[in-house]
Amino acid sequence: MDHTEKGRLARRELLLKLAAAGALGAGGILGLVRDALSAGSLPATPGFHHIKGPVGVDDIRASIGMNIKPGHTVMTGIGGEAVYIIGPDAFLQREKTKITFEESGGAQFMRIVTGSILSVIGKGRDNRPRNLQIVTPTATIGIRGTGCYIEAEEARTYFCLCYGEAEVTPKGDPKQKETIQTKHHDHPIYINASGSKIMAPATVMNHTDDEVIMLENSVGRWPPFYGQGGNRY
Repeated sequence: MDHTEKGRLARRELLLKLAAAGALGAGGILGLVRDALSAGSLPATPGFHHIKGPVGVDDIRASIGMNIKPGHTVMTGIGGEAVYIIGPDAFLQREKTKITFEESGGAQFMRIVTGSILSVIGKGRDNRPRNLQIVTPTATIGIRGTGCYIEAEEARTYFCLCYGEAEVTPKGDPKQKETIQTKHHDHPIYINASGSKIMAPATVMNHTDDEVIMLENSVGRWPPFYGQGGNRY
């Protein structure tokens, strides 16, 4: 059995355990796990792999397999949820969220207008960092190949760098730019639009390791914290 086959079987075994334990939810993401197991192959193909409730791309209702391309806006309504893959990246978009994907001058942009999303971002060719910017109402975040969870509001952004490296620039005071490196949800923060504390410490909330593992496995990877023990979220 070669290395690729061993990795595929290991991912299948893990997803089965998570599904059996109910860790991925009884209704929503559990369906994605079942699809991955029945398909028998990972990583999955690009496009939507899980849709619950109202989910749209621009003015079109989203459907399983539909691809997201530069210039597209993905929207979820009340009770909506979506898991989709774009290249080496996978996303779990929660309800009441609006996100636009763009490309310009060799850079990629993910504009979170409002709402919440968990993302696992792959590296570029030859394992090099990509020029990817996540833009929220209060911050610009340069991503270097990471997992992160974001909740974006007009007045503040919640940002948890689950692992990896990111450069956070608050729009309210760009001089407070900070490079963050974490291994396991080590430094969640709020990025405020204004006030005496533009960058403020936060706690880990509203996302789990099991969700991160599911997303990474959907694109054929493991999160770096897996198998290292310690606390689980």
